Amino acid sequence: MTNLFQMVHLNDPMKSQVPRWRWWIHFLLIGGYFFPGLIQGLYFTRRDPLLTRSSRGLVIVCGLNFVIFAIVFLSGWLASRATVDELLLRWRPGWWVLPLAIGYSIAIRIALAVIGFIVVLFLLITQLVNLESLHNFALQNPPRIDRLVDFAALQTNRIYYWLSLTLVSFIIAGLREELWRTATLAGMRALWPRAFMSRTGESIAIVLIAVAFGAAGLLGLFLGLILIVHRSIWPAVIAHGLFDAMTFALLPMVASKFPELRP
Repeated sequence: MTNLFQMVHLNDPMKSQVPRWRWWIHFLLIGGYFFPGLIQGLYFTRRDPLLTRSSRGLVIVCGLNFVIFAIVFLSGWLASRATVDELLLRWRPGWWVLPLAIGYSIAIRIALAVIGFIVVLFLLITQLVNLESLHNFALQNPPRIDRLVDFAALQTNRIYYWLSLTLVSFIIAGLREELWRTATLAGMRALWPRAFMSRTGESIAIVLIAVAFGAAGLLGLFLGLILIVHRSIWPAVIAHGLFDAMTFALLPMVASKFPELRP
């Protein structure tokens, strides 16, 4: 019985035969890709939006970010030679990818709204805050989306608007971030197989990755769970892109109808 278990374990396609030091290079390079930016965001305030204020600047910024990520990702991959299955790159589940991604995108937005409502309701019921102080807090601490994108450009520059809905949402956010997530997960599975190789372990790893990612962690948690449920990044990539595209599409309307919420 022991020999049979050993044979199955050795033949497991998800168990890497690559030396651990190679996986450490993979994990440190790819897993640590976003941390310099997160640390910079904590201690430095940008004067201009990250995506600049012009279409040309947006394309340049997106191009540079993707090229840098591609170099880091390929360098990590050359060390580990992670397989298609280890990186969950297979197109699954067939033609269902697109309808599932649409459904997931809507469900995630609803879930985030429900969670936000529950948190606010809890604070009010427990009288930790009152309605007036909560309202004042929302006005004084709006989401700093202006640090990412220029509201005026979204409202007046159609090229900038559509680049935000397509290039930024699906390539820079959707594809780049989900490649980062799946490669980081692959590194954790390879380095600590006892902890993270099972479905439960993968879910724990996704939680840890989401926490490490910071403010967008809750969205990342949902996307990571989609990734491991379908054993593929593609439903998560498209759901992520649709979520961000809808956000960019709504921003001009929100900014015009609720100017008091605009930073």
